[in-house]
Amino acid sequence: MASSLTKDSASPGTPGSGSGSGFGSEKSFFGHPRGLATLFMTEMWERFSYYGMRALLPLYLVAPGGLHLSATTATAIYSVYLSLVYLLTLPGGWFADRVLGPRKTVAVAGLVIMLGHLTLALPSSGTFYAGLGIVAIGSGLLKANISTMVGHLYQGPDDPRRDGGFTVFYIGINVGAFAAPLVIGTIGENVDWHLGFALATLGMALGLVQFLLGRRHLDTRSDVVPTPLSAEEKASTLRKGLLWLAVAVVFYGVVGFSGHYTLNWILVPLTLIGLVIPIAVIARIKRDKSLDRVEQSKMSAYIWFFVAAAVFWMIYDQGGSTLSIFAESSAENSVFGWEFPVSWYQSVNPVMIMALAPVFAWAWLALNRAGREPSTIVKFSSGLVLVGASFFLFLAPLTIAADGQKAAAMWLVAIYFVQTVGELTVSPVGLSVTTKMAPAKYASQMMGVWFLAVTAGDATTGLLSLAGVDLNGTGIVTLEAALAAIAGIAIYMYRSKVKTLMGNVN
Repeated sequence: MASSLTKDSASPGTPGSGSGSGFGSEKSFFGHPRGLATLFMTEMWERFSYYGMRALLPLYLVAPGGLHLSATTATAIYSVYLSLVYLLTLPGGWFADRVLGPRKTVAVAGLVIMLGHLTLALPSSGTFYAGLGIVAIGSGLLKANISTMVGHLYQGPDDPRRDGGFTVFYIGINVGAFAAPLVIGTIGENVDWHLGFALATLGMALGLVQFLLGRRHLDTRSDVVPTPLSAEEKASTLRKGLLWLAVAVVFYGVVGFSGHYTLNWILVPLTLIGLVIPIAVIARIKRDKSLDRVEQSKMSAYIWFFVAAAVFWMIYDQGGSTLSIFAESSAENSVFGWEFPVSWYQSVNPVMIMALAPVFAWAWLALNRAGREPSTIVKFSSGLVLVGASFFLFLAPLTIAADGQKAAAMWLVAIYFVQTVGELTVSPVGLSVTTKMAPAKYASQMMGVWFLAVTAGDATTGLLSLAGVDLNGTGIVTLEAALAAIAGIAIYMYRSKVKTLMGNVN
């Protein structure tokens, strides 16, 4: 399941000039600064490792030759993991801003991700869960900063090459996401699970090596620590970090030695954190009395989009868990008699993104010129209705499987297609509306807030799974589909109110 530009590469960047941002640079990459090639390849290989591992994850968790867990537990682990990845983009951005700067942080992130994948490759359940945590930390560090460096390559927001540069970068994301299940998924499913996870290590290693070799082409601002910690702040931060670490070690030590430890002692707190922190961050910004009346009004409107986005990602991200687990047990994974690994379904979304994104970009531009482009609210509500429709469509293969038959692969392809169309109406709009409605005081932080919508959605899925809800049941699928459709319709019905709150934002 490939992530969109919003989820994986959105960053406002900062204006200015540097070694890689001049129009007259001798080195270029399809008319863009040479540094874009470095970041393109780094992101492509990192996404190759990330999505390859992610395609295998739910299948390994339920496989008799893997951890052989129940579908509900596997979905909970998968959802909590995704929630954690996007939650950690906040401290990842803070670490670059206050400690190392974006370039060094990305290099450290690559090493951390490699360590995580190597840990996943070890044949032990204990090291496997540790590996997931390490990969999540590394992904949070990298995701928050690599696209910031893309922005650094250009001469501010008005550089005419800027949008094209992010589009090229976006292609790198989806090329890596497309290839990963075909390579890592095939090896993991057909040869050895842990060898598949080890291949993900190789992917990140290739990305890190070429990043280090090409770092000289990056803008000098990528080396800058914007607001470095003072000596006192460093000491205070270290003390607080060690204190919380000690509390966690003591707490889980007591639980473990008392014989009461289960996996839920980890999953439940992480799930609750994934729900509480997004709410707390939004509430903190909304309560800030230094915001003027217009900014407060825009934040009130943004809450509508945030909640709706959380519902969207709750359903959308189940394409890698609920749908994958269903395909493994109840689908005829073949086309014209040719069988393929279940993990290959995760290549459907990125190839559709690459095919449809230019079409959507052209369509919005053509409609805009004709004065008929849908508003932000209409696009967003359409995406919610579409993701709801994808789960209404899911009811067909569920019914077929309930009768003891295998559902055709094209049912799942159709579901991914509808979700991809929905993604292309929600993700770019979410990015745009976040940058347009952000209070000036929180201009940089608001992109992290958008990521928290993903965290909240995945944490909700994890909570449902931990409660024992079978997300492959027709009842819950119908409920989720209806929830998304109702949310989309509600935003559309209240569009005048939301538009009023948005002020001059269209």
